[in-house]
Amino acid sequence: MAVYELKPTKQPPLSERGAIAWIRHNLLSSPFNILFTILSLWILYIIIPPMVKWFVLDANFVGNSKAECTGDGACWIFIREKFKIFIYGFYPESEQWRANLTMGLGALTVALAVIDRVPRSIKIASILMLPVVAIILLSGGYFGLAYIETNQWGGLLLTLVIAAVGIVLSFPIGILFALGRQSKLPIIKTLSVFYIELIRGVPLITVLFMASVVLPLFFPEGMDFDKLIRALIGITLFQAAYVAENIRGGLQAIPRGQYEASEAMGLTYWKRMRLVILPQAIKVAIPNLVGSFISLFKDTSLVMIIGLFDLLSMVTLTTNDRDWLGLSTEGFVFVAIIYWIFNYLMSRYSKNLEKKLDTNNKD
Repeated sequence: MAVYELKPTKQPPLSERGAIAWIRHNLLSSPFNILFTILSLWILYIIIPPMVKWFVLDANFVGNSKAECTGDGACWIFIREKFKIFIYGFYPESEQWRANLTMGLGALTVALAVIDRVPRSIKIASILMLPVVAIILLSGGYFGLAYIETNQWGGLLLTLVIAAVGIVLSFPIGILFALGRQSKLPIIKTLSVFYIELIRGVPLITVLFMASVVLPLFFPEGMDFDKLIRALIGITLFQAAYVAENIRGGLQAIPRGQYEASEAMGLTYWKRMRLVILPQAIKVAIPNLVGSFISLFKDTSLVMIIGLFDLLSMVTLTTNDRDWLGLSTEGFVFVAIIYWIFNYLMSRYSKNLEKKLDTNNKD
């Protein structure tokens, strides 16, 4: 009886594996792709070398004044000398440890929120405690801390405060308006639709002016709110309308059978929403929600119009210094990198969250 031996499996051709295969299938798979690849390489060749030369090769990193910025490269000395203003604004230098501690606690809270192994009770407790601790640390007036007015807040610190408050507070308010828009009660539905369409029909600048100028007219005589609080109210109410529309889109994507099944279980309206409908709707709405939050983070720069000096407005202030005139390019590039880092992190977390919650393609 003949005995047959199995020959070892051969490796695929080099052209079908590794980097060569990726280039062949993605960059050179058709005449159009070949042409587009050549055009892209040509554009990169035009853009990248001058950028590297300006950013690094001809840049100035060592020195203490504009006079030491020689050549045609970037003057990063300016960024180093004005770094604290970009980060803290006019926050007193002796108290900047409070701002550092607040931002550190904020980063810790975000880390606890995104780590799966952390118990839910700890996540909720940290999120609820952070605003109280942040107000005490940044404003002061308690526990022996010197009081610091909000007009001294600025830079990245102010940008993070506005964005964090706007995102956190607008989310639950937006959910309520989304549910109100789908309500069967005519009054609630009409008010929700009117609010959402009104806010979405005007630019954020208008809302900020209304919050800063018109809102105080409704206060009792002698009563006034801090300018920052008024801006936070306007941004929160503005963002809530967009959150409401994103959540409404998620609610409409839920199959009717989910509503009927939750009703058949005898759950009350709020339990149906909390346990069955909203978790699925929020999962569907995650890409749009994160897009809205990224837009909000960038739109915080508009608060300069009402006299608040955020990260972007610090570029104008610092370049008006007669000792550093003409260096706005370095300032805008530095600010753009900071904005990109935060928005990229939000975008990446959104994609990871979508993958983790995706149950449609599981075996």
